[in-house]
Amino acid sequence: MSDKESRLGLSAFVTVTAIDRRIQVNVDSDYMAQISELDGCYALKSNVPAVVADSRAIHDRYKDLAMVESAFRTCKTSHLEVRPVFVRTEANTRGHVLVVMLAYILVRQLKQAWREIDLTVEEGLAELDRISAMELSLSGTETLLRIPEPSPLARELLGAVKVNLPAALPKSKVVVDTKKKLVSERKRI
Repeated sequence: MSDKESRLGLSAFVTVTAIDRRIQVNVDSDYMAQISELDGCYALKSNVPAVVADSRAIHDRYKDLAMVESAFRTCKTSHLEVRPVFVRTEANTRGHVLVVMLAYILVRQLKQAWREIDLTVEEGLAELDRISAMELSLSGTETLLRIPEPSPLARELLGAVKVNLPAALPKSKVVVDTKKKLVSERKRI
């Protein structure tokens, strides 16, 4: 039985004995009480000398790892979507990751600016995505884009980042379509 105890990590506080056809399990309650005092505690081991960083600094840097892990999770999965990276050269890969890192900096800034508003950055961006423009023609010659009044929540989000929307924009002749496939314009291998 001691082999199973060791593999399950029980050998420190559980003793299992088999006598005849009976199995007896004894739990060391004193040891369990001592261990329970450490519930939720952890120990950090570092090779950094104490003169370079004290225990508080090491603890704080360890906690910063959670922010780094969150950043990578945000870049890989949510609205930044760093992968899959379909680039062929090192320069293009570096450029793509740079753009994603800049986007992450924006996400951090938005999170900081919107901390008083009860929304995630993704929910805030979805709310701002509802802002649109209407094309207006004045006397048949001049065309402009009129921006309707945003919702109260969108105004609050824009106010938190100190953005003032103009009432109208000049109409550009440039056609922008982000959903268009550019297969004919890509390089062939």
